[in-house]
Amino acid sequence: MKKEVLKKVYSEIRKYNTIYIARHIGPDPDAVASQIALREAIKFTFPQKQVCTVGAGAAKFKYIGKLDKATTYDYENSLVITLDVPNKSRVDGCDLDKFKNIIKIDHHPFVEKFSDLEYIDEDACSTCEILLDLINETRLKINHSIAISLLIGIISDSNRFLFNPCNERILYKVADLVKKFKINLQNVYSLIYSRPMSEVRLMGYIGSNLKVTKNKFAYIILENDIVSSFNADVSSASNMVNDFNNIEDFIVWMFVTKDLKNDIFKVNIRSRGPIINDVASKYNGGGHKFSSGARIKTMDELDDLIADLDYLCKEYIKNNS
Repeated sequence: MKKEVLKKVYSEIRKYNTIYIARHIGPDPDAVASQIALREAIKFTFPQKQVCTVGAGAAKFKYIGKLDKATTYDYENSLVITLDVPNKSRVDGCDLDKFKNIIKIDHHPFVEKFSDLEYIDEDACSTCEILLDLINETRLKINHSIAISLLIGIISDSNRFLFNPCNERILYKVADLVKKFKINLQNVYSLIYSRPMSEVRLMGYIGSNLKVTKNKFAYIILENDIVSSFNADVSSASNMVNDFNNIEDFIVWMFVTKDLKNDIFKVNIRSRGPIINDVASKYNGGGHKFSSGARIKTMDELDDLIADLDYLCKEYIKNNS
């Protein structure tokens, strides 16, 4: 069944001369890497097609590649492919309501249907893994640079294969990719994880100032002036949430930064046990069972989220003692 849907996706890609590729607001490496990998795979396979990645740029991920800047849209005759986003309201860079032809490709739990053709694989560790399946099951072409983009998405979204779902299936796929294109994995890891000393110092501040409750819930609200004092940026600070895995003193942890442009709190939540996406969905967010986010407008809402996550940890400990 999954192979049939992937072939339908490929068939739709073949039909259209103009294709836009979108992803979620506040992108992570998997979102950006999947956009660039799919764009390049389509252009490599069909050089005559016009393929445009849309959405706000992210300087933090410029090592992955350059996004496009669409100024006009062909709403009637083009195809939009959304990647790594389960709900329409979180799509960045284009108004889906104006388009006639949409495909959704995602690995998050289902939230809402907003296109006629949707491929959702919750067992995939990343959207880039799904795109690798798409390439392997169809006539889409791949080269060395596309393979690198796919590996960046797979490695980063699985946090070096530490997050579920990760199994022998994805390891075989990655091994095959590395072997086929003679990829130096150490170089790929260096692209993803190299960081300036300013960010290392900020990590030290975070470690020293995390609040940890008796229920093993940890959180920190990072003020923008604090982040700036370390010569770091807010997007770097929020993505550091993945660096605090495997600390035995807490089982759920949350980083909060302020998006001044949109006047909201941006929340990143991770877990090593309690299922957090149901809680995140109550606060204009969602995601995976153990990796979620939210966008919150007021401090009162943020206090409520803190209380809910602390209670979630309390119940988890009680039921798994």
